[in-house]
Amino acid sequence: QAQLVESGGGLAQPGGSLRLSCATSEFTLGYYAIGWFRQAPGKEREGVSCISSTGSSTVYADSVKGRFTISRDNANDTVYLQMNSLKPEDTGVYYCAADLWMSYKCTPTDFSSWGQGTHVTVSS
Repeated sequence: QAQLVESGGGLAQPGGSLRLSCATSEFTLGYYAIGWFRQAPGKEREGVSCISSTGSSTVYADSVKGRFTISRDNANDTVYLQMNSLKPEDTGVYYCAADLWMSYKCTPTDFSSWGQGTHVTVSS
């Protein structure tokens, strides 16, 4: 049962931008580290970016460094993933996940609460 809700996915052209949001009504997101993950068809789920509960620590996959930015607004209990300079290889289902502990390797197995995902397609 999904506890988090992702939004903001859709179709973007190569070089375009999308902003994903992650929220929940089931607990206070501000107490949790949050990770964004993605899964392309036929591939394993991979870490994209993770952020600590305070926002003081962030981790990015090499493939998205300089293009994606993770941030959080704890006053509004929302975490964002700003995706710029999108590439076709960014296509996939994007999930957010929460855990009490920050994952510095941004590994899916480090997270206990998940959303159902939002689809991102980058295509011309």
